[in-house]
Amino acid sequence: MKLRHALYGIIFLVSACQKKSGPPNWEQVFESSLFHDVQTAPVFPDSKTFPDCTPRTSWDEIISLYEKEKNKPDFDLTTFVGSHFILPDRPESSFISDTTVTLEEHIKNLWPRLTRPADETNDQSTRIALPYAYVVPGGRFAEIYYWDSYFTMLGLLAHNRKMDAVNMVNNFAWLINRYGHIPNGNRTYYLSRSQPPFFACMIALLHQHDSTALLRYLSALKKEYDFWMDGSGKLQKPGDSYRRVVLMPDGSLMNRYWDDAPRPRPEAYKEDVQLAGLSGRAKEDVYRNLRAAAESGWDFSSRWLDDSTRLETIRTTEIIPVDLNCLLYFAERTLQQGYNVKQLTDSAQYFTDRADSRRRAILTFFWNETAGFFTDYDFANSRQRSNKTLAGMFPLFFELAQPQMVTRAASIIESEFLKPGGLTTTLVNSKQQWDAPNGWAPLQYIAVTGLKQYGYDSLATIIATRWLAQNQRVFKRTGKMMEKYNVADTLQPAGGGEYPTQDGFGWTNGVAAYLLQLNQLLTSEFK
Repeated sequence: MKLRHALYGIIFLVSACQKKSGPPNWEQVFESSLFHDVQTAPVFPDSKTFPDCTPRTSWDEIISLYEKEKNKPDFDLTTFVGSHFILPDRPESSFISDTTVTLEEHIKNLWPRLTRPADETNDQSTRIALPYAYVVPGGRFAEIYYWDSYFTMLGLLAHNRKMDAVNMVNNFAWLINRYGHIPNGNRTYYLSRSQPPFFACMIALLHQHDSTALLRYLSALKKEYDFWMDGSGKLQKPGDSYRRVVLMPDGSLMNRYWDDAPRPRPEAYKEDVQLAGLSGRAKEDVYRNLRAAAESGWDFSSRWLDDSTRLETIRTTEIIPVDLNCLLYFAERTLQQGYNVKQLTDSAQYFTDRADSRRRAILTFFWNETAGFFTDYDFANSRQRSNKTLAGMFPLFFELAQPQMVTRAASIIESEFLKPGGLTTTLVNSKQQWDAPNGWAPLQYIAVTGLKQYGYDSLATIIATRWLAQNQRVFKRTGKMMEKYNVADTLQPAGGGEYPTQDGFGWTNGVAAYLLQLNQLLTSEFK
């Protein structure tokens, strides 16, 4: 009997220790007074730094200790944080560029610096441990990011780093199987949202190199699709919406960006709290719309604003985005193809019907005859948005546009978007980073590829040439590949956003490597 009681005691102690060392309740961590005080003081100039710090013991212990010590006369918050947390590591920051090498050689030299091994699990870290190696964008972005990774993969495959690309997709399949979707990035604070769903595009990219890729990832793709379509059965009448799904006036289903957590983003806590406080709106409404814009990847842009000069007028969740729905159209086509290969005719027919319905809706609701361009749709007010953005090139990328639409869209691209350094993201200078005069690598790739698919090779080559020349100019001047570029004034840096322009940079490297090969532009001009 005594032995049994002793064993029960040991089991209880082990259980208690395991419970104590388990993962924290992240919602409670981000709502703690410690987190609030560090982020609003602020202890760090970048709001993302503290969420990425690793506690030396456990969050629960440190939060408890903070409550006991914070009111002491000699208490110093910065010292407290330095004593109890380890700053995030940025190994690529020590990389010294050699500006005498070609642009392509520089990118090849960067891949090992941006590659991380499979993670070791640490329940106290916000990092979600991934089972395979992965490539990060660089700078403050020291984790994997969803839509960035597709464009990074273009460069990895161009440089014969197939296993790196396969590992990236394996990680995303693992995330889908664990969480039901691909989060914005592999951080716990990103779990309430995703990013533009490029998983089907990644599968298609790998399929070019491995004919087994489609069926290998088909189940994961279906799970991701279910995430985006969750609640579609709840919608009864046009205008109804639930999470990421909206029932359109013609009865078709389309999608919007969303976030399930109407709270300040932990990685932009101070900025969100300040904006919501000044907005005059319900704070939860502002927080959700900021988060939804973060899910779009376009954080932030006049694209989501009622007043292009005021971020507090953001209403992302009331806008049906053209790029998102083109991506989901391609997911539906990819699922159809996979089920056809598996000879599951009912499933294949279901996705044929879904894709055909979405294609008709894309041409109906996004083609703006007045603008001569594809624009987003404001479903809250049942009207097309008037602002033209490079998201309007996604129907060309996925070959959804009709020839007469492409003619007009190409003319707009050449006359309004084309600048000395490439394509500007929008035609509005709002001081937000996803607006003029900034250009971004993924949108150059989408536009160039879309134009080439409709035979506009000359315009596509001009865009690619100007973009690569701007990459080259900045690299020779600074030794860096940048997150974004000023394409209007090629001697000025890009601006806007909640943080300084980052270097590294995953998707810029990937698109540059791809365009250099695609357009055979690896000449002395880019050496």
